[in-house]
Amino acid sequence: MRRKKNIQISNLVLISAGAKGVAIGKTEEGKTVLVGNAVPGDVVDVQVIKSKKNYYEAKVLDFIKYSSDRENPECIHFGICGGCKWQNLSYEKQLEYKEKEVYNNIKRIGKIDNFQELSIIPSSDKYNYRNKMEFSFSNARWLTSEEIQSEINVIDKDALGFHIPQQWNKVLDIQECFLQKEPSNKIRNSIKRFAIKQNMEFYDFKEKNGFLRTLMIRSNSKNEIMILLQFFKEDSENIEKMLNYVRDEFPEVKTILYAVNPKGNDSLYDLDIKTFHGTGFLMEEIGNLKFKIGPKSFFQTNYKQAVKLYEITRNFAELNGEEIVYDLYTGTGTIAQFISCKAKLVVGVESVPEAIRAAKENAEYNNISNCRFYCGDMKDIFTEEFIYENGYPDVIITDPPREGMHKNVVNTILRIAPKKVVYVSCNSATQARDLEIIKEKYEVIKVQAVDMFPQTYHVESVALLKLK
Repeated sequence: MRRKKNIQISNLVLISAGAKGVAIGKTEEGKTVLVGNAVPGDVVDVQVIKSKKNYYEAKVLDFIKYSSDRENPECIHFGICGGCKWQNLSYEKQLEYKEKEVYNNIKRIGKIDNFQELSIIPSSDKYNYRNKMEFSFSNARWLTSEEIQSEINVIDKDALGFHIPQQWNKVLDIQECFLQKEPSNKIRNSIKRFAIKQNMEFYDFKEKNGFLRTLMIRSNSKNEIMILLQFFKEDSENIEKMLNYVRDEFPEVKTILYAVNPKGNDSLYDLDIKTFHGTGFLMEEIGNLKFKIGPKSFFQTNYKQAVKLYEITRNFAELNGEEIVYDLYTGTGTIAQFISCKAKLVVGVESVPEAIRAAKENAEYNNISNCRFYCGDMKDIFTEEFIYENGYPDVIITDPPREGMHKNVVNTILRIAPKKVVYVSCNSATQARDLEIIKEKYEVIKVQAVDMFPQTYHVESVALLKLK
């Protein structure tokens, strides 16, 4: 261990889990070691790959002893795909470490104590819980180490699957994925076989050309299916051939859409999406509410857990029917409409125009008259005029993206000072950062962790804050 460039640590006992699913050990000197592709309870020999002032990052050289909390992964792609990094860890332990991460972040980053730590809500489905999956076509699939080392000339290089982590131009060909119900695997594999049979070009990430680009499979709670295919270039004959095949082969698919995308990225939001078959959307129900889900709509990917998350949010808000509620980062207005039956007025704010259009459309469809939706940048929209028009909020609900709230939004909440704030987060670290600022005026009453994504290290959390 003398040369920093070649530090190896033997018989390292991994004692806990940290951010992004890494396992954590301690050297004899007390220095923290973060180890990927291992689980707490493993005893390992490791090679340090990054030496920081306060910690090492390391990779496993050898497993000396396997953890008693290990489980055999369901997926043949585990360890390469990178999507379900905790398939090898028992679900009970996954929940334990997720809960611990949420509450430790709020205490350590937020410097907040004396709040009620509620037990994490587990997911009723440990697999097949996602209602949306996106796959990429590539003409240069990820090759296994065995394929690379063999002398056989690999011919079948087309792939339809997931990007390898940190490898923007490499796609792992997926044979079977356990994140979405059938017929997801059947549709994906069938489309790939048909494309190869018809000599359709798969996308070339380096040369930025080809024909087939991405496939999105979306479903609702009734397992009705939406298919969206992105093509890199206009080729009406092959586009029609592929879309006709999907329609004829899979009558259970309710709607088929497509887009031609010659851009440098595969983002949907600025694309002209055309409907080839069906209505162009799916309907989803939450309680007695119905929501139109289009190809660009944001909707929680774990439907059953989303219902629980919304119920927790509504319960935390403790509404009696007389409150004005501001719903920040409202998306398509699902939370706003879900809580509207308990509020006097709900004001939803979102920066994505398509989302606000969908929110207004859904509210009208559900005959909800006490929801107003505005499109604008959260840090700019809360002028005195806006607040005068809509009223001072009694409650603010905020559900920002992973990076948390903009500091101007945090300052606006402090300025408006509603009686209660319910903070929904998919990243407890940035949530804790924001709570640390807000605590000058607010007391954190309770926090609820919710597992939305089994087999991964991701976790949602809901915090209730009350004005001091």
